[in-house]
Amino acid sequence: MGKRYSGRFAPSPTGLLHPGSLVAALASWLDAKAHQGVWHVRIEDVDPPRCVKGADQAILEQLSACLLLPDGAVQWQSQRQEAYAYALQSLLDKGWAYACACSRKEIDTNQVQAAMRHQAPVYAGTCREGLKGKPARAWRMNVQAVQSALNMPATSLWQDRRLGKQSQNLAQEVGDFVLKRADGFWAYQLAVVVDDGAQSISHVVRGEDLADNTARQILLPRALGLATPAYLHTPLVLGANGEKLSKQNQAQALDLSQPLLAMNQAAQVLGMPSHPGPLPKALAAWTQMWAQTFAAG
Repeated sequence: MGKRYSGRFAPSPTGLLHPGSLVAALASWLDAKAHQGVWHVRIEDVDPPRCVKGADQAILEQLSACLLLPDGAVQWQSQRQEAYAYALQSLLDKGWAYACACSRKEIDTNQVQAAMRHQAPVYAGTCREGLKGKPARAWRMNVQAVQSALNMPATSLWQDRRLGKQSQNLAQEVGDFVLKRADGFWAYQLAVVVDDGAQSISHVVRGEDLADNTARQILLPRALGLATPAYLHTPLVLGANGEKLSKQNQAQALDLSQPLLAMNQAAQVLGMPSHPGPLPKALAAWTQMWAQTFAAG
């Protein structure tokens, strides 16, 4: 099969897991087991203002109730500050990252177009050639400098294991994205790539709402000398209003009084039938089904 399979589930402790979170957790666990690989759990508490006290331990208890147990120690991003700082400095040393003095209002004013995800403004590269005496607020990736130095095409192309062929022109659709935020906290893009590299993550399985991050998370590993994982993005669980269930729109926490029921609902979202249980037998059956569809990837 080649190199050892290593997957992960990386929830943010901004609240308890909801049904959409469980779909991603189950899919990533099944993919690891179908590959006879290892499954890590990483707590992405890189954004402290949004984290809820005790949510990390509650999430781990929810996963345990569903028999989704990590192989090895759980990792917390809040304990990885030095690794992120080292990665940023290595990019700065090569001229592949730069300080940015722009405020959010200035970025909105100078935006060149809207990006897909959340209609965020595309950064126009205002500070790419220097700060002109202004104090640094954030640090950004110099997308075109990396692409040029590493002979990478302007349009990133990749094969999603479920969605098929994907592409994105980073410079036009995203711009020079943030690596360290103006509030001093590390950006998700940098932290997730550094941690995937440190844990030798070979396969990333996560919700389809995160697919738009993939081009950035292909560029960054190349710039940092890390391997690029394979990607699979799972179907989303939608609320009654047709929007994705999320903690931001008050998605209800999982009811795990009957873990098998919750897991059956997650399996159905992934295109697998309900199982009468008990849960260990259900997980074994779903793993076999998953292997028939996705284990070759």
